Amino acid sequence: MAEGTQSDTQPLDYDQIKDWRSIVTLVAFVLANIVVLFPFHIPLFAPRKLYHVFLRGLSILRITSHPTQDELDRRSQYVDPDGQVKISAFARFDFPLNIVTAPLIADLFLLAILAIGRQEVVEGTWGTENISPVDIMLFFVSLAYIAISIDASGVIRFLAFKVLQWGGKTGHRLFFYLYAFWFILTSFVGNDPVILSGTAFLAYMTRVSSNIVHPRAWIYSQFAVANIGSAILVSANPTNLVLAGAFEIKFVDYTAHMIVPVIITGIVLFPFLLYVVFNSEKLIPPSIQMHELPEEMRMRKPVNPNIPHARGPAEQQEDAPGEQGTLLSLEEIVNPFLDRKGAIFGAVIMAATLVAVLAVNAAAESTEKKPVFYITLPAAFIMLIWDVVFGWLHRHETREIARKGREELERLRVQQALRDQQEQEMMTAALTKRGPSSDGSVSGQTTALPDAGLNAEKNTEDVISTTGDSPEKSPTEKVKEEPNIPGNKDSKFKTPGESERTQPQRATLVSKTKDTYRWAQETFPTATAVIAHLPFALIPFAFSMFVLVQGLVTKGWVQIFALGWDAWVKKTGTIGAIGGMGFLSVLLCNFSGTNIGTTILLSRVIQAWRHIHHLDHINHIDSHPITERMFWATIYTMALGVNYGAFSSAFSASLAGLLWRDILSKKHIHVKRLDFATVNLPIIAIAMVVGCVVLIGEMWLFKSETPLEAV
Repeated sequence: MAEGTQSDTQPLDYDQIKDWRSIVTLVAFVLANIVVLFPFHIPLFAPRKLYHVFLRGLSILRITSHPTQDELDRRSQYVDPDGQVKISAFARFDFPLNIVTAPLIADLFLLAILAIGRQEVVEGTWGTENISPVDIMLFFVSLAYIAISIDASGVIRFLAFKVLQWGGKTGHRLFFYLYAFWFILTSFVGNDPVILSGTAFLAYMTRVSSNIVHPRAWIYSQFAVANIGSAILVSANPTNLVLAGAFEIKFVDYTAHMIVPVIITGIVLFPFLLYVVFNSEKLIPPSIQMHELPEEMRMRKPVNPNIPHARGPAEQQEDAPGEQGTLLSLEEIVNPFLDRKGAIFGAVIMAATLVAVLAVNAAAESTEKKPVFYITLPAAFIMLIWDVVFGWLHRHETREIARKGREELERLRVQQALRDQQEQEMMTAALTKRGPSSDGSVSGQTTALPDAGLNAEKNTEDVISTTGDSPEKSPTEKVKEEPNIPGNKDSKFKTPGESERTQPQRATLVSKTKDTYRWAQETFPTATAVIAHLPFALIPFAFSMFVLVQGLVTKGWVQIFALGWDAWVKKTGTIGAIGGMGFLSVLLCNFSGTNIGTTILLSRVIQAWRHIHHLDHINHIDSHPITERMFWATIYTMALGVNYGAFSSAFSASLAGLLWRDILSKKHIHVKRLDFATVNLPIIAIAMVVGCVVLIGEMWLFKSETPLEAV
C-alpha cells in the first residue's frame, strides 16, 4: 500500500460526516458539479458613477483608451415597459459560473469556513496516494502541444481529404473509411486534435454534399469513436493518466488490458451505427453527390489558415448561404493546406516521445521512478522551437499574406458600408417623393409605403449596379463613380493604416497587447495558433476538483462511498463489479464535473475500498477479501466508463464535448442538449455492453481469485 494520508493501521472514523463542515463540503461539491452541468451568469451591480470613475482611471493610467459615452452607458442601459431605453443608476456585470469558476469558488468558500485547509490544498495540488495533479497537468499539456502542432500543420485535414478520395462517392464505404480513420488517429494523438480538425472537416463535407440532409450520422459517429479510441493509450486522455497514476499501472500493462475491449467495441459499434442508429438515406446516402469545385479554385495555392485574414473576405463568406459559401467550404476540403516539413517533424517527435514514455515507464521498477513529464516537456519545447524558428524564417511571406487579406477585408467592408448608405439615401428619397397623401389620412400613408418599398428596391438595384457590378463600365469609370473606395486620395473611408496616420490614437496597454498578439499571429502563426488551442481551462478546473475531492476524503465521505461499493460487490461479485462500475462511471461523467472529475472521485473511492480491506486483513476480520480479478475488473471498467462516458447525455461529460459543440456552433450546426442525449443513448449503451462483456472474458482468462493482499 502506497504511503498516503491514511495510516495503514489507523481505524476509520465514520462519525466525522455528522459534523456540519462535512455536510457543507458535500453540498458544495454537488452544487459545483451542477453548475458545471448547467452553467449560467449571475448579475452584479455597481454604482454607475463609480464605474465611470473606474473606466476613466484606467484611461488615465493608459491601460485602456478614453471611453466614449456609449461605452460609459452600455452597462447601465435597460428597456422600460414602454420600450424606451433608459439609463440606470447602476452598471450591470454578468459574472460567469461555469466549468472554470464554479469549482474554484467552491474551494474558496470551503477555505473561508475552514471546512478544508492547507492539507487539502497541498494534497489536492501536489498529490497524495500516487495521484500527482502537477505531474499529470504538465504531462498532458506538453503532449497536447505536440499533438495540436501536428494538427496545425494541416496533416489531419489533408489525410481526411485523402480518405474522402479513397472512399469515393459510395456513402457506406466513405462512412467506414472515415470511422476507421478517426479511430486509428485518436489512438495515437488523442481526441483533442481529432475534434479540432475532424469536426470542422465533417461540417464542410456534409454541407457541400447535395444529398446529405443532416450531418447527424457523421458528427456523432466521429465524436463517439474519438472517445472510444482515446481509451487505448494512457497518453491519449488525462483521465487515463489519473487512473494509471492512482493504481500504479504500467503504461504498457494498461494498453495491454484495454486494447482488446476497445477494438472489439469499435468493430461491433460500426454496423450498429450504420444499420440501426443512422439507418436512413437522408443521413448516409448510398451515393454521395458532391458539388464540383471550379478548376480556377482547385488550382489556387492553399494558404495557412493559422495566418490571420489569410483568405481575406472568403473567411466571412464561406458560412454564407448560397453557391458562393458552398464553393468556399468545398475549397477547404479539396484544396487543403499542408505544411509537409512541420507535419513530418511533429510526427517524428510524437512517435519518439510516446516510445520513450512507454520505455521509461516500463523500466521504472528497476530504476528510480521519474515523472513522465520529464520526457514530454522537453519534447514539447523542441516542437515549440521548431514552430518559432520556422515562423521567423517565413515571417515576410506570412506578414504579406496577412496584410493583403486584411486590406481586402477592409475594402469589402467599406464597399458594403457605401452600398448600405446609398441604399438608405435612395430609400429616403423614394419615401419623400411618394410621401403621404394630401389629406394626411392614415390610409393614404399606408398605401404609399408598399409602392415606396418597391420603388426603393428598384433604386437599390440601380445603385448597386452602377457602383461596382455593371460589366459595361471600365475600371477607370468605376473609380470616377466611386470616389470613396479605399485607395483613392479623396476617400472618406480609410484603410486601417491610413486611418491611424490621419487620426493617431494614444497607445494604451490594451492596444499594445492587441498589436503584439497580431504581430505574433503574423510572425509565428503556427506557434500562436497552437498555444491558443491548448486546453488551459483544464488546469484550474482539474486542480479545483482535486482539492474538492480531497476535502471529501478528509471529511469521511469517500470512505462512506467506499463502504457502499464494498456492500455492492460482496453481493454481486466480479460481474456485479464490472456492471456496477460501468454504469456508475458513465453516470457520474454527466454529474460529477466531467470525466476528469469522475476519475478523480472514483479513484479515491476505490483506494479507500482497498484501504478498508487492508485494515480488515491486518485485524484478521476480512471475511470477504478483494480478489485480484475483482479489483482489476473494477479498475479497467472504470477506464472504459470514463472514456466512453464522454458521449452519453451531457456536453459537459468531457471537455472534448464542450469543444465539439462550440466548433459545430461556429459552423452553424447547433446541437441541442436533448438531441445530444437521445442520439447518444443507444450508442453509449451498446458500446458499454460490448466493452464490459469483453472485459469479463479477459478478467476470467488472465486474473485469478487470489485475494489481493496475497498477490
